Amino acid sequence: MADSLEHLRVPILLAAVVANGLQAGTYYTWASGVMPGLARTDDRTFVSTMQHANAAIVNPVFLATFLGAPALAALGVAATSGAARPWALAGLALAAATVVVTVVGNVPLNDALAAAGDADPTAARTAFEDSWVRWNVVRTATSTGALGVLGWALSR
Repeated sequence: MADSLEHLRVPILLAAVVANGLQAGTYYTWASGVMPGLARTDDRTFVSTMQHANAAIVNPVFLATFLGAPALAALGVAATSGAARPWALAGLALAAATVVVTVVGNVPLNDALAAAGDADPTAARTAFEDSWVRWNVVRTATSTGALGVLGWALSR
């Protein structure tokens, strides 16, 4: 299959780099600015803001890169051979890991926070914040790693 897609290798890997870069940037922004800023707010503001942000992020623009990043990485693997292929495979593994971390780590916490409503914001925040931040750091690392190795595959 790599032979039939070889002429598309560069545009596919470029698209994979862009999609994974957008994902990495999203999670990095949360890790470096949003969560430290929210850490300085009161419990009710923190919970309300995260509930609204978690609901708003489930939109076609975000989902296109969230699902597109690993899909494009998989296409990149299919279009790549030789010395670049192991790098493309690593990019796919890291892009897929980002989705797994989000689905297994962050989404259940988001769902629990949504279910908590506004009855006890202190308890809701305590059950959410530290774990969510740790999972977000993991997906920041996996998505940034995917960006790097896919970029390297593109340059080979």
